[in-house]
Amino acid sequence: MVLESPNDSIMQEDLEEISGDDLISEKLCGSAVFITGATGLIGSQLVKALACMNRLRNSGIKIFALVRDTGKAERVFGELLERKDIELVCGNVNSPFTVDMECDYIIHAATPTSSGFFVKKPAETIQTAVSGTENMLKLAREKNVKGFLFLSSLEVYGTVDLDAGFIDETVYGYLDPLSVRSCYPEGKRIAECMCVSYASEYGVPAKIARLSQTFGAGVEYNDGRVFAEFARCVIEKKDVILHTAGRTVRTYCYTADAVRALLYILLFGDDSMAYNVANMDTAVSIREMAELVCGLYPETGIKVTFDMPEDINSFGYNPEMVIRLNSGRLNALGWQARTGLDEMYRRMISSIQERTGQKVKI
Repeated sequence: MVLESPNDSIMQEDLEEISGDDLISEKLCGSAVFITGATGLIGSQLVKALACMNRLRNSGIKIFALVRDTGKAERVFGELLERKDIELVCGNVNSPFTVDMECDYIIHAATPTSSGFFVKKPAETIQTAVSGTENMLKLAREKNVKGFLFLSSLEVYGTVDLDAGFIDETVYGYLDPLSVRSCYPEGKRIAECMCVSYASEYGVPAKIARLSQTFGAGVEYNDGRVFAEFARCVIEKKDVILHTAGRTVRTYCYTADAVRALLYILLFGDDSMAYNVANMDTAVSIREMAELVCGLYPETGIKVTFDMPEDINSFGYNPEMVIRLNSGRLNALGWQARTGLDEMYRRMISSIQERTGQKVKI
């Protein structure tokens, strides 16, 4: 039977580890799962993880993958689409639609992720958050699903006090609604409110996952986010150039850990509840992370340098912040992060090299 990630042994290991979780596989056995954003980093690994459960555990999960571009989907999933357990559904979450099949669970993962996109296409960013989420909630209501999961973001917390420490799901900071860059976090906030509104008024069993920045195996070589830029610097043996002082502090999460977390929230989380998804041991500043990456690969000779542009807003960076997520509520469901920051980078870089055929030895 076709492997889920035949060109990336690191990701294949991750998928098989996820499929080994008895609680998840037993709960999903025989279910139908509808996943939006199925060609994205998280969405594609959700699809592949469920397919892996079918292959290794005979789970009988029917996977419906919503995609806008079938060509991209064929590149992402390859021969996996020849199996009978995955069905592509072509559509756009921003347009109302219905589907003929029944589904037990919906995971709404469709979202833009690039800061550059947020500032260039703020209206589209808000539309995807608001209209896209409402369309999926309507579908969840129509299908009377057992569970609905919305993928939100740490950015809903805004700018919190510097001395706030690890923040739980009840702490919120400041967001400027007149800043174009706020289109993303404000959109996520209203989408979260929409989830709990549909739960309250229509009984839709909606749960919310507030993801920290997530990376690892499967990240594309040309991904525009900072962690991918650092990985490219290692592979290409180029200095890491920061365009800010790098004082922003965040927590992070490994891709496979995040996928497991999402399934735990979907299956075992409380309705109308938000859950932080983060490895609490990974809280570092951008500068510290850049220095860590250079230190992991001293043989490359790369170092951290600074190039401060006059118009920093054109980069679409989030305002400088210190935000450490407390994942205690998620931990109480039985989930624990397994992969630390050093290993996250090692596995991401090895994954990129294997998929792209990079010959640089590190």
